[in-house]
Parts: sequence; structure tokens; C-alpha cells
Amino acid sequence: MSLRVALIAGEASGDQLGAGLMRALRKLEPDVSFEAVAGPRMRMIGCREIGDIEELSVMGLSEVVKELPRLIRLRRELADYLIEDEPDVVIGIDAPDFNLGLEKRVRKAGIPTVHYVSPTVWAWRAGRVKTVAQAADLLLCLFPFEPDCYRGQNLKAVFAGHPLAVEIPGRADRAEARRFLKLPEKGPVVALLPGSRSGEVSRLGPVFLDTAMKLKAERPELEFVMPVPGDKVEAQLAALPQWNRLEFPVRIVRSQPRECMAAADVVLAASGTATMEAMLLERPTVVAYKVSSLTHTLVKTFRLLKTPHVAMPNVLAGEMLMPEYLQSRARPARLAAAVGELLDDPDRREALSRRFAELAGELRSAGPEQAAKAVLELVKRNRS
Repeated sequence: MSLRVALIAGEASGDQLGAGLMRALRKLEPDVSFEAVAGPRMRMIGCREIGDIEELSVMGLSEVVKELPRLIRLRRELADYLIEDEPDVVIGIDAPDFNLGLEKRVRKAGIPTVHYVSPTVWAWRAGRVKTVAQAADLLLCLFPFEPDCYRGQNLKAVFAGHPLAVEIPGRADRAEARRFLKLPEKGPVVALLPGSRSGEVSRLGPVFLDTAMKLKAERPELEFVMPVPGDKVEAQLAALPQWNRLEFPVRIVRSQPRECMAAADVVLAASGTATMEAMLLERPTVVAYKVSSLTHTLVKTFRLLKTPHVAMPNVLAGEMLMPEYLQSRARPARLAAAVGELLDDPDRREALSRRFAELAGELRSAGPEQAAKAVLELVKRNRS
């Protein structure tokens, strides 16, 4: 009997995960057929589309509120369709606010459900553990410590590896990256990554540029490279007063963040995906982050953050491998001092690179194949 799998991806990262899982399932079960709310990567694998990923991609609180009636209606319609269609398994990929409700309803109808990507229950809103357990028969986790968060729940949680660990196979070649970016072969380089969203750039862009000016005054030989995702962020940076005060070049590079980090001796990055990429590239990193005053007040007042670390590599390691400077602590003088300490200490940089390699090895110990096997085991149990 052929296997029919339904997948619901809610954003670009879910499209990537979904494509990897589909590829692994097809390798193990060549006759498998897919139907999906899909993005371009999943479409390339081959599926019957039951929705477009763009319909679920909503960013920002105000946009979510505005689109809420449409999203609720879409979730109801998808659940109705899947219950009538009866695939062998329904896999919700990330997008927990949308997918967990969908999974819960489909599961009540007797269809096995999988949720791919654990919500960050270890950092905040720990009560979501029970929500996930009510919605899914199987949880595929990106980090090795996450399955333990679900002990005691009526749910099987397995570590399935992190997609970035598959994309970035090991330590980057600095010399090759510098040749690619046309940077000097010798001499220190710092990569500046103030974020990719407008709010991040407006809060961290001025701080990072002031930090660069302080570092350059102390180290005239220092080179800077800054990747930007497109015209909007580049124009936003160019409009900053700090940009016009620069008396030295900061190399702007379009859409090549990993190459920029690979070329660097030290990375100064906003907390987020860049810190994971820097860890997998084995680059010493200083982390900064600022959120809006309202968000900071809410997090502090209600003690929403449950982890002592913000950068994911620090959470993984259980120690401060990447110095973190958050909110009022993210000042140019402090950031320049932290970056300078790493530039002046090659032994520390090498020790950090070795530790990052260990953490990366843990993430690479699983992957889409393990995820696919766990899904097939669930289907087999349900059929027996």
C-alpha cells in the first residue's frame, strides 16, 4: 500500500525543512506521494499543492492581528480537507500558532500527526509543552536537548538534526572567502551583521558603525565587511548619520553573509540565525541585540525569558562562548572592547573554534534521514 503524506509549511525555513524530509522519505519509500502547503523547494521535490506557503507567511504583531480572521478560516478549511482526504500522516512544519491547532483537530479525527520544530519552550511559555503533546503524536526537534523538555508527555520527541548543520559542513576556508570577496589576504577583518529586518538595523546599525569607528581608531589596519540582504537595508544604512561620518570604507556585500563571516577573524552579529551560522563556520563572535522598549518591559516585568542566554550557541553549550550585550549594554565602547579582546588573542579564537566544532558535530549527528525513519515508524504503528 503506497504512502500518502501531507505537509504544511508556513515560511521559507519550513519549505527548506519540508524539502529535506520529502527527499529522505522518498529515498526510504520510493512510492510515497506528497500533498502540501508548499514553497519552491518542496515543489521541486514534487507534490500536489493544497495551498501556497505565502498564504501563511505573516510577520509582525499588527499584521498577524489584521490577517487573523483569514488565517483561522484557512486553518479550518485545511483541516476539513485533510480529515476528508485521510492521508497516512499530517506533518506541520514550524509555524506553531497555525499548525498546532490544525494538528490537534486532525489528530482527533484519527489521523497521525507530526510537528517539525519544537517551539522554544525551554526559553519561554513552557506551558506550550502540553499544547504540543495534545496536537502531535511525534515531535521532530532541531536541537539535542529539546526532547528532554517533553518527558512525561504522551508524545514521542526525537532529535532530527538542524538544517544549517547540513548546509554548512565544517570550518570555512578564510583565504578562499577573502579571495571571493576581494579582501586583503592578510590582516584582520571584522564582519558586521546588524540584522536583516528594518527594526534590527535601525536599533543596531548605528551601534555597529560606532563600534567600527572605535576599533578602526585603535587598529588602523582593520578591515570591515558588512553583508546586506537587499536595497532596502543598504539604503537604510546609507541614511544613518554614522555612515556619513565614516572616514574609512566598510565593504558592503549583497546576500553573502556566510562568505563575509568566513572571511573574518571576528564576527559582530545581531542575535539570530547569524550566530548559528558563525558557530558552524567556527568563527569567534560577539553578540548584540536590542528590542523595542515595550517588548523589553514586557519580557522583564513578566519574566518571560527562562534561559540565561540569548544566542543559540550559548544555549547549546550551556556557557557564554559568544559574549552577549543586550539592550543598554549594547554600547559601542563595550562591543569594541569585546571584539578587540578576541582580535588580540589568537589562542582564545582557536579554542572557541574547537568548541564550536564540537557543538556542530552534535547537530550533525542527526538529519532528515532520522526524521523520515521516525515518521515511517509512526505510520507503521498506526497501520498495525
